[in-house]
Amino acid sequence: MSAITAGMVRELRDRTGAGMMDCKKALSESDGDVEKATVYLREKGLAAAAKRASRTAAEGAVGSYIHAGGKIGVLIEVNCETDFVARTDDFQDLVRELAMQVAAANPRYLNREEVPADVVEQERAIFKTQAAESGKPEQVIEKIVTGKIEKFFGEVCLLEQSFIKEPEKKVGDLVTDAVAKMGENLVVRRFARFQLGDESAAEA
Repeated sequence: MSAITAGMVRELRDRTGAGMMDCKKALSESDGDVEKATVYLREKGLAAAAKRASRTAAEGAVGSYIHAGGKIGVLIEVNCETDFVARTDDFQDLVRELAMQVAAANPRYLNREEVPADVVEQERAIFKTQAAESGKPEQVIEKIVTGKIEKFFGEVCLLEQSFIKEPEKKVGDLVTDAVAKMGENLVVRRFARFQLGDESAAEA
């Protein structure tokens, strides 16, 4: 087994924000492989986040972000369980990151559950027509349509969008990682995005 050095622990802490003892254990379980240890901590964090999801989140903050010289503005409400966590730098940073995401990526909905069924069906019909024109078999068309619907959700739903600072990560994963790090249930409640001169401001 590889020796666990202080440098390895520090690197893993920088990557994940996990505690020192958790990082040591993860490295020990992963035979000193930092990549595997990162995955190990993430899996543990996801399990912990799932347990916390049922707990009430009634504290939190309403954050704001103004972009492009006052031409785009965002308000977003993020909830947590305690006022103590709501005042921490980590929580405030998360709120700001989410507000910046809304400003940059212009989501229309919070999650896929909020997308009206008629909107999904309209998109599905468009995608099916496009796929049918290619002359592909029906079963292939269905797979193409399903893939395009998933991509649609990834474009219009905040929690399913790629995080602008780490495109390989979804915004929902960013929140889940924060749950694991802060030890409380966190909920993105709603947001509103205003763009100068645009009367159809996004609100979710």
